[in-house]
Amino acid sequence: MVKVSDVVYYATHPNELKAIAQWKTWHNPVHERDESKECESLKKCFHYLNMTSRSFASVIQELNPELLVPVALFYLILRGLDTIEDDMTIPIEKKEPVLQDFHKILDIDGWTYHENGPNEKDAPLLKEFNVVIEEYKKVKPEYREIITDITQRMGAGMAENARAVATNQLSINTIPEYEKYCHHVAGIVGEGLTRLFVEAGLANPALLRRSDLHESMGQFLQQTNIIRDIREDTDDKRRFWPKAVWSKYVSNYEDLCKPEHRGAALRCSSEMILLALEKAPDCMFYMAGLKDQSVFNFCAIPQAMAIATQELCFRNGDIFERNIKITKGQACQLMLDSSQNLQILYDVFKRYARKIHKKNDPRDPNFLKVSVACGKIEQFIETLFPTQDPKSVVRAANGGVDPTPEGSAPAAPVVKRNRAGNEEATFKELMFMSLAVLVGIAAASSIMIFIAWYLGARFDLAWQRGLEGKFSKPGKEELASMIAESARKASATVTKRVVETMQREL
Repeated sequence: MVKVSDVVYYATHPNELKAIAQWKTWHNPVHERDESKECESLKKCFHYLNMTSRSFASVIQELNPELLVPVALFYLILRGLDTIEDDMTIPIEKKEPVLQDFHKILDIDGWTYHENGPNEKDAPLLKEFNVVIEEYKKVKPEYREIITDITQRMGAGMAENARAVATNQLSINTIPEYEKYCHHVAGIVGEGLTRLFVEAGLANPALLRRSDLHESMGQFLQQTNIIRDIREDTDDKRRFWPKAVWSKYVSNYEDLCKPEHRGAALRCSSEMILLALEKAPDCMFYMAGLKDQSVFNFCAIPQAMAIATQELCFRNGDIFERNIKITKGQACQLMLDSSQNLQILYDVFKRYARKIHKKNDPRDPNFLKVSVACGKIEQFIETLFPTQDPKSVVRAANGGVDPTPEGSAPAAPVVKRNRAGNEEATFKELMFMSLAVLVGIAAASSIMIFIAWYLGARFDLAWQRGLEGKFSKPGKEELASMIAESARKASATVTKRVVETMQREL
């Protein structure tokens, strides 16, 4: 059901409403999954993919057919591994061996797992994990080798973390330890995906020789999630921000979420975002090596969402109060922009880097470093896509004629005229969208009022109370009095009509 708050929000943000309409109406997937060719076990796998993934399910299902099933199964296997590692109700004596040997479980027909706690939302996947194993055995040996290797390494890292948590020894003190944790849960995944892309011939093999690039892809996403989820993790007694950072600003980790330390917490979050932002040039470099459009979309959309989330969290005290996220309209606009080509994707990075720079506070000790990080993003983009000289653009539009010949006034700028035309068209679109929202609200309200009247709603009583200046809910006695008065008037009206009828007949 549509919320009133959403209606009000999109009525005042028609650009976002427009983005939602464009994505829903005009988005054409590069590849579409053909369910008619799938067996029941594979359909079950995609069912669990949609159930367990909030952000990756849609982009996975639009992948090149060569990688659709391998990547979907890769995700489900790692999701199963993560579900066991995250479940604190499982004793470490049972959890650790399963994590360490999970790669071997992939060869056991019919294997399922029923040890999760009652509140584990992804437990159904493990209860029917046999369908994942069944489909996994059907993929090419080259893909299975990659998936098995990554699962083994992730399982070992998760077992190490789980043991540390169980013995209260998990402590992220230094930035290298922080990045090591992100490597275990995301960086290794980036390596596995890169190997799958290259094996399928859909990415430049040179990416395998630059491990720093696919490592940055995973680090960029994971660090963004850790920054955004600070309040939720703190409430769950989990600490992922490194002590080397937060100890500069507060004495105790929990102080970050206390209102009286809000200024220090914001400065701490600036340094955390700086660590993630410094990975952005590597991420952009990596995506330049992708050959297939569907693989590009698969990688680009989450990265664009990540930098938009960093901008949302930057110097935003709300992250210490609740879990925040970009709106659906912003997400649709990012998906539209990120699924076209490299230059438009880079424009997204540039746009949000400039927003971060604009919000940067000179009083923040990280001000200069954040400004440099934003500048490096623009510098990288300028290297690959140099900004055109406005005079050369005007000269080309004028048929090669110099727009400012010697001794004459400057010619009318064609670029400015085009920009003015675009702005006028955008304004008309915004007005149309706003009008459409208002008409929709009016139509829905009219239908609701008619249904209420048809079912017996007494708008005359509401109108009467409004004229009397009474806008609060009537009490029981007042309501009974109103009903009695209404019944008396109705009875009098009926009696009058009967008398009038009898007089006419006589």
